[in-house]
Amino acid sequence: MQLRVLKKLSVTIFMVACTLGYAQFSGADEGGAVLDPTGTVRNFTGYAQITCFDNGNGPADYLEADIIDLSAPVEHLLVNLLLLKGDRAIGVSDTVSGDANPSPPIILQGGNGTYLLVVNKTDVGTRQFVVDYHCKTATGVHTGTDINVKQFE
Repeated sequence: MQLRVLKKLSVTIFMVACTLGYAQFSGADEGGAVLDPTGTVRNFTGYAQITCFDNGNGPADYLEADIIDLSAPVEHLLVNLLLLKGDRAIGVSDTVSGDANPSPPIILQGGNGTYLLVVNKTDVGTRQFVVDYHCKTATGVHTGTDINVKQFE
């Protein structure tokens, strides 16, 4: 658990230095940024496509993800994560900001192909977050996972 926290903190330091708004971190299936850097856009939303594929470890069975809000707590200001594929969807919130613990993981079973990943927040204010996402086989083995950020505004 401490390794995961240290990993998340190193990502946070990188994100603060990043001026492009969104960063993907090579070698890991996680990404993060600051939702609403100006703190003025109530409906600020990030949207990406996650492609799951057989990279030699087997075909994907599902996409698993969680989100962590690294910002200081603000009452009624939470970050949310939503996964969608076809006619299925699942969502989760990190209900305790700044505690270095992610939300519970969510799983959307949709096989190989493109999933939609949406990140948003519940109110006006800046939120620094990291999403951890992994395509996995039916036996839980990590398999091919690519991301393509489509919107961050």
